[in-house]
Amino acid sequence: MMGPMMGWGYGMMGGWFGMLIPLILIGVIVYAVIRLSGNSNVRNEREYDNSLAILNERFARGEINEEEYKQKKAILLRR
Repeated sequence: MMGPMMGWGYGMMGGWFGMLIPLILIGVIVYAVIRLSGNSNVRNEREYDNSLAILNERFARGEINEEEYKQKKAILLRR
């Protein structure tokens, strides 16, 4: 049989763990959301830089003329 002191001590430990685990879980979720949202901006900038580089290469190789180059570049710069 357990005495009242043992039952009370176990309940306090469960209470701390019961509060600590949800706090850790919330922290991990917040970190993941911030981390994922920050990467989208970097990814968009890379795609934009890549698009402009491809356009410049196509113009330099003579695949597109100056008028087409200027039109496409204006479209990319509006983004």
